[in-house]
Amino acid sequence: MDIHHIPENVLLFNFVLYGCLPLWLIMGCLDYYCHRRAGIEKTSGLKESFYHAVMGVQIGIPVFLGLYFEINTLLFMVMFLVLFFHEWVAHHDVAYAMKTRKISMFETHVHSFLEVIPFVIVALIVLMNWSNFVDFITFNWAGHCALELKKQPLDLQYITGYVALMLIADVAPYMEELWRCWRHRSLSLKAQSAGESS
Repeated sequence: MDIHHIPENVLLFNFVLYGCLPLWLIMGCLDYYCHRRAGIEKTSGLKESFYHAVMGVQIGIPVFLGLYFEINTLLFMVMFLVLFFHEWVAHHDVAYAMKTRKISMFETHVHSFLEVIPFVIVALIVLMNWSNFVDFITFNWAGHCALELKKQPLDLQYITGYVALMLIADVAPYMEELWRCWRHRSLSLKAQSAGESS
């Protein structure tokens, strides 16, 4: 293929797959690094870590659906609902963290990426699936509200690589964070209980 004449849809599609989605995971991993460096288990603790886990699950749902199923009215509903609730949880996450610990300038910049990237991805998906988006906003939903496997499935190597990156860069680190915060809370409660009984 002549790189001077690549169709815009192909460029946008590849930008989402190989640019936005991996960058999102990398920023999530950097955010985990910021939390670990700040020692959140000793400050904001389990509650903030729980917020992070909730946001991870929220994001995982539309990403999984988008990798395997056609973009239609049902997926647009899921994407916009998740986008709204993800931002709502993110707001409460940061608001709580600001009351309990210092958020570094570096972490603030990481958060800016994590807040903007989902909107960029959804906007690009809208542009690449404009006809389906028009059906969605004009309530022409008949026949467009079922899960349909992609007619042209994504490359298995890509999906395998992306899922591996997700597990290594985000799932495992945030599970470790949740466990670390839970363990610190449990030890603190035991120490407090022992102190009161002595």
